[in-house]
Amino acid sequence: MTSTLRMLILVLFTLVSCERIKNKTQETINAGGEAVGKSATEFVEGVSEGIDKTLEAKIKLSPNLLKSGLSTGKFEITDSPFGGNDNLLTLYLIFDKDFDGILHVKVFDKNGLETGRTKLEVKMNKGSTNYFDFTFDERVEIEARSLIVVE
Repeated sequence: MTSTLRMLILVLFTLVSCERIKNKTQETINAGGEAVGKSATEFVEGVSEGIDKTLEAKIKLSPNLLKSGLSTGKFEITDSPFGGNDNLLTLYLIFDKDFDGILHVKVFDKNGLETGRTKLEVKMNKGSTNYFDFTFDERVEIEARSLIVVE
């Protein structure tokens, strides 16, 4: 009977020890997985932000428009609903003075070659802001690192 009792205690001790090891192992795996997940997310976000900054097109206003009280805010390049890829420029403009004129927009690729032009008649009062859509020909594609000049 004593040996049976010893055997039963040994089996019980072994089972309890195995369960503890299993729980600790699972906790360690979960903690490691969480750390890897956080690191991977931070890495992907960092790469994405770096790509966005590197590939982003630049907007430049002519000196005359700057003197006329114009400045820019956010802009977006999308596909025109009339056809084409990345040929619609939506530009937020800020008017510090009254403005009544035609805005001419030119797109230059990363090598400085002109790839498209468009224009839009605009009449705004001092202190006004608005988003304006500049639609280019469907064959124009505003590429990464393009320079967009507004005159």
